[in-house]
Amino acid sequence: MHPNEALIEEFYQGFQQKDAARMIACYHPEVVFSDPVFQNLKGDRAKAMWQMLSARAKDLEMTYRDVQADDQKGQGYWEAVYNFSSTNRQVHNKINSAFRFKDGKIIEHIDTFDLWKWASMALGLKGRLLGWSPPVQKAIRAQAIRGLDEYMSRQPVKEN
Repeated sequence: MHPNEALIEEFYQGFQQKDAARMIACYHPEVVFSDPVFQNLKGDRAKAMWQMLSARAKDLEMTYRDVQADDQKGQGYWEAVYNFSSTNRQVHNKINSAFRFKDGKIIEHIDTFDLWKWASMALGLKGRLLGWSPPVQKAIRAQAIRGLDEYMSRQPVKEN
């Protein structure tokens, strides 16, 4: 197994165990993370997002597969099943990840998934009818960033 494949596996296993410190240890100090909700988080903000999500993930079931990597880039596929805290509706999100590496750590992590499908599951009828629209997607992103900012004001990033 390539060392960067092992690094992705370590990251995903940390996520399965809701161990944010284990996940953060896989990230380069200058990491950039992006997904359809949390866009362009850098360094401590990316790390704090995983801390926040791990702390809130009481009922998370996460599986992963198809991990591949070489010296420069990698990829993986993962699924998360959980109840969205704001509505208590079950979400089954299917995510593709792309990674880049620097100094034996993850320097870039981009997750892609269908935000409209996510909104349909998490928000119910409103998400199904309006989750495709830019104003609703913007509101979802804004709420997520407010939650991250609030979390970061109370919790320092915990390194391994």
